[in-house]
Amino acid sequence: MTVKPNARKSLIAKLSETEYRVSVHAPAQDGEANRVLIELLAQHFDVAKSKIRIIHGHSSRRKLVEVG
Repeated sequence: MTVKPNARKSLIAKLSETEYRVSVHAPAQDGEANRVLIELLAQHFDVAKSKIRIIHGHSSRRKLVEVG
């Protein structure tokens, strides 16, 4: 998954079966972009925010995310 912080609007684009590009309006400071990313993914996959987990890449644009 690739995350683009400071985007004009938040959206999710599916690139392949397992790869997504997510644009978030929040800045990449103090984990704000990660919090917004989790909220967007929870809405997109219709699961609770507690079911979304960033496994790898907390401070990177490339992230490995578990949805379960």
